[in-house]
Amino acid sequence: MNYFLTYAVYVLILSVLMGLSSWKLFKKMGYSPALAFVPFYNYFIILKETKHPKWWAILSYLPIVGPIMMSVFHLYLMKKFGKTLVQHQILTVILPFIYMASVNYSKDAEIEDEEAKNMFLTDKEKSLKKKDSFMGSITFAVVFATIIHVFVTQPFGIPTGSMERTLLVGDFLFVNKWSYGYRMPMRPLAIPFLQGTVYDFQKDGNPKNDGKSYVDGVKLPYERILQFNKPQRNDIVVFNYPQDSVHTAIDRKDPYVKRCVAVAGETFEMRGGRLFVNGKPEIVLGDQERQHRYIVKTSSQLDVPGLYDIYGFLPVQEIQDGSGFIYAFQGLTDKTAAEIKKLPQVTEMKEDIMQKGQAAIAYKDENKTKIDTTQSIFPVNKAWNQDWYGPVRIPKKGDVVAISKETLPMYRWIISEYEHNSVSENNGQILINNQPATNYTIKQDYYMMVGDNRDASLDARFFGFVPEENIVGKPMFTWMSLEGAFKDNSSSYQANKGWFFGMKFRWERMFKATNTGDANKTSYWWIAAMILILFFGWEYFVKLFRKNQTEE
Repeated sequence: MNYFLTYAVYVLILSVLMGLSSWKLFKKMGYSPALAFVPFYNYFIILKETKHPKWWAILSYLPIVGPIMMSVFHLYLMKKFGKTLVQHQILTVILPFIYMASVNYSKDAEIEDEEAKNMFLTDKEKSLKKKDSFMGSITFAVVFATIIHVFVTQPFGIPTGSMERTLLVGDFLFVNKWSYGYRMPMRPLAIPFLQGTVYDFQKDGNPKNDGKSYVDGVKLPYERILQFNKPQRNDIVVFNYPQDSVHTAIDRKDPYVKRCVAVAGETFEMRGGRLFVNGKPEIVLGDQERQHRYIVKTSSQLDVPGLYDIYGFLPVQEIQDGSGFIYAFQGLTDKTAAEIKKLPQVTEMKEDIMQKGQAAIAYKDENKTKIDTTQSIFPVNKAWNQDWYGPVRIPKKGDVVAISKETLPMYRWIISEYEHNSVSENNGQILINNQPATNYTIKQDYYMMVGDNRDASLDARFFGFVPEENIVGKPMFTWMSLEGAFKDNSSSYQANKGWFFGMKFRWERMFKATNTGDANKTSYWWIAAMILILFFGWEYFVKLFRKNQTEE
């Protein structure tokens, strides 16, 4: 409810600004000046008077799409009053309500007779008019794509090997934003198609200084509508990285894709590199394969490019010692491990599992005084690592958890960042919102997201529980798969050694479902064809519709 109240306030403010900057112009067009203040209807009138489709008015206040459409409608209005020069258009887009107000309150603002003007157009002016028509077509193609991107489905690329064998580096996915209910946009004023950053303007290595793709000051609270389903165990889920400190907007944080291995209320545990949920071994689906890390000693150098061609993986590290070579392989299945072990050069091979009780803590400095929480196991006060983790219960909405010095590292981020309370300590006592606290009631569901290639995955074992508000949706299908599209040390040997310089289409993966759990994926070529027809045929259908209307 807070979302729609805040949204209504923004609409009211914009409507007042629109009215103050155009009421005289509406009067000159033969309408009541008060209509310039009415949301949606004010733009409906502009479209009617400038002979454009009137239904476009419903797009005027939509998040992200709205600012683009409003600029277009403002240009139409200014053109109606003869402001057609380039400088007029630039001022209308950059300073809309200020420039329109200057026209509105000027004494010489009059409606221009478009038909009379067209009779005396020069060849150059006719050419410019055609150019304007072409730019309008481009604008509405962008608007159409933005609507799909914001409100229906969003493309994501896979740059790392954390989900290897299920999702490969270079896979590009379409994600259904309605899988778990639609999460309303939280930064309505933003550049279309960009996630969080435009470009690194600072060049100082600090991502917080990068140019943002959105206006952070114009914000809306979290709201999810039509939520009929929640993430289930074994779903592949796209979510925003919880501990992204660069972007304050939840929906602008970096997108991650992992498998949901445990849902709210379940218990997660890793025992010697094996995953257990509620004390039982995980269920391996048809599109999964158990993978492990191995250390391999050889008497001579392996033909790594040849192995890459056969198995599609690489050794993370190759070290030459006095008696031969040492390789660290990630993501080996039991079958491939057995085949590697039979190679004549292999003298010793064993699974690489961290010791139980050995905490995986990383530091930012050589003196080990500052913990790097992004690379350390979660929580940092536990003697856990990625192979021996938990057991830990995934927080569920309504859970009452005990708060103490021992448990605070587990729940601090939930209380302060995800559920927006202040947390402090005073003389050994924990304060929540400046009140002494020994327990806390969880306000939303959380999930455990872990990569299928677990020895090469920065996942919930490091960044902690994923809150429901960070969930984006579920991948529908892989629309393109391009080997060599990203450089990733965990998945492609060519990224390290440079033996493969080009990129190669994986045709067998394209337009295949990514989230079924089946080894044989459903093909979605028909959806791809439909999207292409809609995108490229939109203008044709609009022209055909207008022609039919004219003939009638």
